[in-house]
Amino acid sequence: METLIATLAEGVSLTDAQSEDAARQLASSEASAELKKNFLLELSKKGESASEVASFARVFREMARDPGLQDYAGEAIDIVGTGGDQSGSFNISTTVSFILAAAGIPVIKHGNRAITSKSGAADFLGALGVSVEADDQKLRDSLQALNYCFLFAPAFHPAFKEIMLVRRELAEEGERTIFNLLGPLINPARPAHILMGVYSQKWVYTVARSLDSLGVKRGLVVYGHMPDGGGMDELTCVCENRVAGVGQLSDVDAMWRPEVSGFDRCQKSDLAGGSAKENLEILYGLLDGKGKKGLIDTILYNAGTALWIYGKNEGFALAKDVLLGGALKDWLQKTRDFYGR
Repeated sequence: METLIATLAEGVSLTDAQSEDAARQLASSEASAELKKNFLLELSKKGESASEVASFARVFREMARDPGLQDYAGEAIDIVGTGGDQSGSFNISTTVSFILAAAGIPVIKHGNRAITSKSGAADFLGALGVSVEADDQKLRDSLQALNYCFLFAPAFHPAFKEIMLVRRELAEEGERTIFNLLGPLINPARPAHILMGVYSQKWVYTVARSLDSLGVKRGLVVYGHMPDGGGMDELTCVCENRVAGVGQLSDVDAMWRPEVSGFDRCQKSDLAGGSAKENLEILYGLLDGKGKKGLIDTILYNAGTALWIYGKNEGFALAKDVLLGGALKDWLQKTRDFYGR
């Protein structure tokens, strides 16, 4: 570990073999907490490369517990963000994942409880009545019945326990590390499609190339660049959006404006959320036609794009029909019934 730290301190990127060795050391009890912290700080200071991110993700994928969903992975999608954008927004990506499932597309969502926001994916799903720590058979049954299952990250990544205290210490010091990027890349089911948001524009292209290395079939990495200098790990109708494609979409490298896709600009406040319970109330309000247009448009912008990633060229129209035409409301009730048995 000391040698790797010295290499990074010289501004030199690690080879794939070195990165994989570092990831294994971070997941072990042999290296000290101090060495782990110093390594992560030096890697962040140098700037993580696409190959380093991919190598770390590859190791933690290998270490993850296998949910046994290989029969679904090739046709499945994950809609996910890194979090950490400090936006306090509604659960946009999770709602988008619901729309795709209600449209008949298998969704294998990987996520956690809230860390920097009031409502993470697991919190939102819990408010709906989903058992976020369901056993593997229940997950398979859920995919069969609902086109949907949720993989609760702590249940599938036991290796992360060895780095948890160091990550927490760094977070308390305001330091971001490679672990702030890894979550969406290490879905243990390895779905072939992804719509992924990142917390900073600087990571859009790097993460896209990392997902290429990990063999994602079709995907898009996005960042909503807010006028006030902040941003969101989603496509939004507030601003222009930086996007980079993955796999069969790797030629996509652009700034997208929502009006090109037929959506009006909105205010950032339109996307605000609260607790998981409050966000669920907002969702049911949207289904009853009582929501803010900016939030509805932003959800449809993301859902239509996710459907396009999946190969549905009329994605925006399909997303609108599912969200506002009753299909999503029916799916939510079916989900409550399934987990309420």
